[in-house]
Amino acid sequence: MTEPISLTTALASFSDRWSPRIVTRVNDHDIRVAKVRGEHIWHTHDDADEFFLVLDGELTIALRDRTVELRRGDVFTVPRGVEHKPSSEGGASILMVEPTGTLTVGDRHEDVPDHIDATIGHAL
Repeated sequence: MTEPISLTTALASFSDRWSPRIVTRVNDHDIRVAKVRGEHIWHTHDDADEFFLVLDGELTIALRDRTVELRRGDVFTVPRGVEHKPSSEGGASILMVEPTGTLTVGDRHEDVPDHIDATIGHAL
């Protein structure tokens, strides 16, 4: 049996940016939270959609043909195979849903700078 999870407590437990924490799993998907600020990298998930929910702040997701602006409470799904680059000028807290084992930098990506954690997520 599982216990309720406070997203506020989960987010307060770490300070790393672009370094998602896995708060729970649903079937074969991770529910991840992350703190973000600045730019991520252009990347593509070949076989998986990527769901974003903005918990606090604002998130921009650049796509090659448009830019999506998300505010607190907004959701957006990047379809599999679509190149995208998340960013947040002022910082944001986000929740993501992705298949377990999905790399944060996707299957194809540009060079990964030091401020990006190329991982499959960290346990809380």
